Amino acid sequence: MPTTRPRHQVTETPQVARALDLAANRWPGESRSKLLLRLVDIGGGILEHEQHTSDDAHRTAVQASSGRYAGAFGPDYLTELRADWPA
Repeated sequence: MPTTRPRHQVTETPQVARALDLAANRWPGESRSKLLLRLVDIGGGILEHEQHTSDDAHRTAVQASSGRYAGAFGPDYLTELRADWPA
């Protein structure tokens, strides 16, 4: 079928065959190519969820530490630090 979208070839390695077999048990009667699309869709959703979870954890950690170390560095800290840098 003609398309302007990129196409990808996937070799049915043992890992791919295992995933397709598992998918076939879940969605019987689907072709292996449709099962592959389902697996890609589900895998993408999982990765997206993990990214959001990671972002939320990072945001929580930043908010938890916000302002906790305000007195750790004096007012001239950066000026003194930069004095050691080459010009």
